[in-house]
Amino acid sequence: MNENLRLRVKVYIQKTRKVLEEIRIKRPFPVLNETLIDEVLDHIKRYAEDAEFYFEKKDFETALASISYCEGLLDALKLLKIADFEWPTVQS
Repeated sequence: MNENLRLRVKVYIQKTRKVLEEIRIKRPFPVLNETLIDEVLDHIKRYAEDAEFYFEKKDFETALASISYCEGLLDALKLLKIADFEWPTVQS
Protein backbone atom coordinates (compact mmCIF):
# COMPACT_ATOMS: atom_id res chain seq x y z
CA MET A 1 0.00 0.00 0.00
CA ASN A 2 1.13 3.49 -0.76
CA GLU A 3 2.58 5.01 2.44
CA ASN A 4 1.00 8.39 1.72
CA LEU A 5 -2.42 6.76 1.45
CA ARG A 6 -1.87 4.75 4.64
CA LEU A 7 -0.98 7.89 6.59
CA ARG A 8 -3.87 9.83 5.12
CA VAL A 9 -6.36 7.13 6.09
CA LYS A 10 -4.83 6.93 9.57
CA VAL A 11 -5.33 10.68 10.06
CA TYR A 12 -8.95 10.49 8.83
CA ILE A 13 -9.63 7.67 11.31
CA GLN A 14 -7.95 9.50 14.20
CA LYS A 15 -9.87 12.72 13.52
CA THR A 16 -13.16 10.87 13.23
CA ARG A 17 -12.58 8.94 16.47
CA LYS A 18 -11.79 12.23 18.25
CA VAL A 19 -15.01 13.82 17.00
CA LEU A 20 -17.03 10.75 18.02
CA GLU A 21 -15.58 11.01 21.53
CA GLU A 22 -16.40 14.70 21.85
CA ILE A 23 -19.58 15.13 19.80
CA ARG A 24 -22.41 17.00 21.46
CA ILE A 25 -25.89 16.59 20.04
CA LYS A 26 -27.84 19.83 20.25
CA ARG A 27 -31.18 19.43 21.97
CA PRO A 28 -33.78 20.39 21.24
CA PHE A 29 -32.88 19.71 17.64
CA PRO A 30 -32.55 22.85 15.53
CA VAL A 31 -35.34 23.47 13.08
CA LEU A 32 -34.33 22.51 9.56
CA ASN A 33 -35.24 24.95 6.86
CA GLU A 34 -34.77 25.15 3.11
CA THR A 35 -31.72 27.39 3.46
CA LEU A 36 -29.88 24.82 5.57
CA ILE A 37 -30.83 21.97 3.26
CA ASP A 38 -29.74 24.01 0.23
CA GLU A 39 -26.41 24.65 1.94
CA VAL A 40 -25.89 20.92 2.47
CA LEU A 41 -26.86 20.24 -1.16
CA ASP A 42 -24.30 22.84 -2.24
CA HIS A 43 -21.61 21.02 -0.26
CA ILE A 44 -22.68 17.73 -1.83
CA LYS A 45 -22.40 19.16 -5.35
CA ARG A 46 -19.01 20.72 -4.63
CA TYR A 47 -17.65 17.44 -3.22
CA ALA A 48 -18.83 15.66 -6.40
CA GLU A 49 -17.17 18.32 -8.56
CA ASP A 50 -13.98 18.06 -6.50
CA ALA A 51 -13.99 14.28 -6.95
CA GLU A 52 -14.27 14.65 -10.73
CA PHE A 53 -11.52 17.29 -10.76
CA TYR A 54 -9.10 15.17 -8.75
CA PHE A 55 -9.99 12.06 -10.76
CA GLU A 56 -9.03 13.87 -13.97
CA LYS A 57 -5.77 14.97 -12.31
CA LYS A 58 -5.15 11.29 -11.42
CA ASP A 59 -5.14 12.13 -7.71
CA PHE A 60 -7.32 9.13 -6.97
CA GLU A 61 -6.84 9.30 -3.20
CA THR A 62 -8.30 12.81 -2.99
CA ALA A 63 -11.00 11.91 -5.51
CA LEU A 64 -12.06 8.96 -3.36
CA ALA A 65 -12.11 11.08 -0.20
CA SER A 66 -14.20 13.76 -1.94
CA ILE A 67 -16.77 11.36 -3.37
CA SER A 68 -16.95 9.56 -0.01
CA TYR A 69 -17.83 12.85 1.70
CA CYS A 70 -20.45 13.42 -0.99
CA GLU A 71 -21.99 9.98 -0.50
CA GLY A 72 -21.95 10.38 3.28
CA LEU A 73 -23.90 13.62 3.11
CA LEU A 74 -26.39 12.10 0.65
CA ASP A 75 -26.85 9.12 2.98
CA ALA A 76 -27.39 11.49 5.92
CA LEU A 77 -30.14 13.33 4.02
CA LYS A 78 -31.77 9.98 3.25
CA LEU A 79 -31.48 8.71 6.83
CA LEU A 80 -33.04 11.94 8.12
CA LYS A 81 -35.93 11.42 5.66
CA ILE A 82 -35.07 14.69 3.92
CA ALA A 83 -34.20 13.07 0.57
CA ASP A 84 -35.49 10.05 -1.29
CA PHE A 85 -33.29 8.20 -3.77
CA GLU A 86 -31.79 4.80 -4.53
CA TRP A 87 -28.12 4.23 -5.27
CA PRO A 88 -27.87 3.04 -8.87
CA THR A 89 -25.96 -0.06 -9.86
CA VAL A 90 -23.05 1.05 -12.04
CA GLN A 91 -20.67 -1.14 -13.99
CA SER A 92 -17.00 -0.09 -13.82
